[in-house]
Amino acid sequence: MTTTRENGSLYTKVINGIATLEFGHPASNSFPAVLLERLEKELEKLSEDEEVKVIILRSEGDRAFCAGASFDELLAVENMQQGKVFFSGFANVINAMRSCKKLIIGRIQGKTVGGGVGLAAACDYCFATEQAAIKLSELSIGIGPFVIAPAIERKMGVAALAELTLAAQDWKNAYWAKEKGLYARVFESIGEMDKELQFFSEKLASYNPAALYEMKKVLWEGTEKWGSLLQERAAISGELVLSDFTRNALSKIKNS
Repeated sequence: MTTTRENGSLYTKVINGIATLEFGHPASNSFPAVLLERLEKELEKLSEDEEVKVIILRSEGDRAFCAGASFDELLAVENMQQGKVFFSGFANVINAMRSCKKLIIGRIQGKTVGGGVGLAAACDYCFATEQAAIKLSELSIGIGPFVIAPAIERKMGVAALAELTLAAQDWKNAYWAKEKGLYARVFESIGEMDKELQFFSEKLASYNPAALYEMKKVLWEGTEKWGSLLQERAAISGELVLSDFTRNALSKIKNS
């Protein structure tokens, strides 16, 4: 069942120390600003919840995992400040994932674009299906994946970031993403993935919480400046989105 709510949906359930955090939006699980803010706050809450040992991040339905930021809100940006605020949404969520005290497992069931690739990269471990192709199309509309680039580079390396970014019209399949380090495991079906995901998350939740937290800190060493870095990147995108090139590209997409 997928949501029909204009601002999307966000649900959390905690069973046996495993928090399943599910987001949804009728436009291919894209993120309006209000939903990104809710996700950020929920991650901060789960980080401090002593009942929670592990977090699973997933989206609704059996098709797209995440189509990135809201296209309608992108079109509505009128000045640099609005632009920075718009692009800060994913910056704040990635920083919340980075600083979360709990390990986050991504469940990527389908295609993922833009900010959705950033979310996957900010997970500590990702399960995916063969349908979980990825694409960074930002350069084709005159901006770039500046906010999510640090997360992608950290997980996949500069060469993979360049390949994804510069070939802005090309989809990369799930096995390519696994080879580059974005996904840990790829499955033929959602059913197979969910079975292994349940087993894996139960195992993790049975381990020493203090050890898991220390491991989380080790995995994210060297990212301490991301709080300011990602905001700086949001400002770059916020300026570029006002360019004539981007305005023309967006209007063509809207009218196509």
